[in-house]
Amino acid sequence: MHPQFKGLVRNRSAWRGPDFDGDESWVYHLTDTDIAELDTALAMVTEKGLEPLAFTRKEFPLPTFGVQLDKILEELENGRGFVLMRGLPIDRYDEVAMYRLYWGMAVYLGDMISQNAKGDLIGRVEDIGVDYHSFNARGYTTSAELHPHNDSADLVGLLCIRQARTGGESHIASALTIYNKILAAHPDYIDVLYDGFHYDIRGEGMTSDPNEVTQNRIPLYSYFDDRLSCRFNPRAITTAADKMKKPLSGAEHDVVEMMSELAIDPAIRHEMILQPGDLQILNNHMILHARTEFEDWPERERNRLLLRLWVNRREGEGRALAPEFANRYNTGHRQGVAVAAS
Repeated sequence: MHPQFKGLVRNRSAWRGPDFDGDESWVYHLTDTDIAELDTALAMVTEKGLEPLAFTRKEFPLPTFGVQLDKILEELENGRGFVLMRGLPIDRYDEVAMYRLYWGMAVYLGDMISQNAKGDLIGRVEDIGVDYHSFNARGYTTSAELHPHNDSADLVGLLCIRQARTGGESHIASALTIYNKILAAHPDYIDVLYDGFHYDIRGEGMTSDPNEVTQNRIPLYSYFDDRLSCRFNPRAITTAADKMKKPLSGAEHDVVEMMSELAIDPAIRHEMILQPGDLQILNNHMILHARTEFEDWPERERNRLLLRLWVNRREGEGRALAPEFANRYNTGHRQGVAVAAS
């Protein structure tokens, strides 16, 4: 058995979608007190002229809702790994106010990292007409189906501003349940799980080379400091192999396919439709997420829009990560996408 193997995962993080049939314990409904605190804090930063992305918790006090956010962080790290917050009255805010408010909530979760070469800390998830199959395309700028994966940060937050006309359903799955299923059926795959893959950086690494891939192989599963963490993006794995002209082995291909299929298995996945005012927060080390294809409205101003955060827990919070697991863009330990020179 592989030296990293420490047994199957047998805690609340290894859940299955049917576990939540008739159970909405994963939904936190914002209270009138929560919203009043958010509005008061928003008024304070607005009066001071503090721009979104440029203030801290100190400037955005949430005396009771901040305590609730701490409880949500505990659930994200040591519980099921996902939470849906519902009921943010987004219709009352213009775009600048919405960005300030979202940032004010985000600074209670951790530190934001860049999501693309433009250095966006709040990303817009919307179809801007990019062909999903074009060279180095980022899926979140398309309307295409997004296959199960996780992102390059401790947490990912998605705030729904507008829904699509049809489609765009969110699917999530426990990466720990998938780990258990793979090893129960194929203990011989353990080396592939721990050895991992090179990943395509899609032209957003430290060099200007559009064919840059990660310098090291990133494990699909990494045990470090007694925590098991997952990293999985099948598209980035396969395009990296193409760019390196090093085809996946039979076992490597089978593991990628098996993880992808298990993540959308109705017996494993959990489905939700994000409504305007919903904030979905996922622990990327524990959860894979996917999205169905969607169709937008004829009027562009009605088109589907989500605001995305990539959040790292602060020093001393959250989990430690192995060095070979935590450098996802050749930018260093737990760093985001390299920002292009202006």
